[in-house]
Amino acid sequence: MARKPVIAIIGSGSEIEPSVTNARELGRLVAESGWVLISGGRDAGVMRAANEGAKEVDQSVTIGILPNRGAQVASAVDVAIVTDMGQARNNIIVLSADVVIACGVDGAGTASEVSLAIKNGKQVVLLDANETAGAFFDGIGRDQVRHASSPGQAIEMIKRIVN
Repeated sequence: MARKPVIAIIGSGSEIEPSVTNARELGRLVAESGWVLISGGRDAGVMRAANEGAKEVDQSVTIGILPNRGAQVASAVDVAIVTDMGQARNNIIVLSADVVIACGVDGAGTASEVSLAIKNGKQVVLLDANETAGAFFDGIGRDQVRHASSPGQAIEMIKRIVN
């Protein structure tokens, strides 16, 4: 039996729109595709929304990579892995994923995850990234970076990558 693709959904821990709404839909679409969702696992922002979206689908599997033992785990996380590594956990998230989707690039944390993904040869889909962030990651990531304007378009891109 082949291993299921693991898809990381990353983004702000704040309630920033449209990132949170996009993350919820992406989580559902990842689960409907039969893939495993991995995220930062906290009960906040994009992380919470992506996991909640995935849990709308029976048989979904969600993994949360937590920065420390004091982090509030999103209730929709099936497997919580506590690292006590703080932001260094970002490397675990992207190295464990087959593809990384960034829901907006609204801060340094998300930008660091995208950079780590590119550095490690991962494919990245930027959803609703601003023009400055998109141009920067295009410059350093070249053929590893794709831009999506909707969650559905992001999933179609990922299907071409993992299949």
